[in-house]
Amino acid sequence: MEIRFVQRGTEIDSKLREYMEKKISRMEKFFRKILNCQIVVTEHKGNFNVETTANANGVILRAEENAHEARTAFDQSLKNLERRIKKYNSYLKDRAQMGAGEFSFGEEPEELISEEPIIGKIKQVQVRPMDTTEAVMQMELIGHSFFMFQNVETGEINVVYKRRNGNYGLLEPIR
Repeated sequence: MEIRFVQRGTEIDSKLREYMEKKISRMEKFFRKILNCQIVVTEHKGNFNVETTANANGVILRAEENAHEARTAFDQSLKNLERRIKKYNSYLKDRAQMGAGEFSFGEEPEELISEEPIIGKIKQVQVRPMDTTEAVMQMELIGHSFFMFQNVETGEINVVYKRRNGNYGLLEPIR
């Protein structure tokens, strides 16, 4: 497994780097198909933010934590990442045993109107074909509240999102 470190506003000493590499390599016991990991350590005003991202054969798993010490933030982030890997493993086992499940989607999303939208960041993403169940799982694994994907059934670009009531929503384009 390839491990990449990104440092912003801080330097990671060799002892901490070795510790992180050792802990990350243990993740392979949970999921063997992890191709690479990226650990981003950022320090801002004495507080460390550690973002750990793993590419598990095309499935992106992500966890992020803050703490006063980089090692503590890393440990918490890794614990969350391991939890997500275990969740993904159980999803794969359930899917293999019973086939793809169904999620219940809530009401139609309300339209938000803004006078002057300000785009603070533009991010390009690779859109993979998958069903809605897999898209919801991927969204949960990366810890986001929405996820864009290509629907296998329709071939269209769709977005799943988590609603405040705990249900999921699906945005489909109308042409």
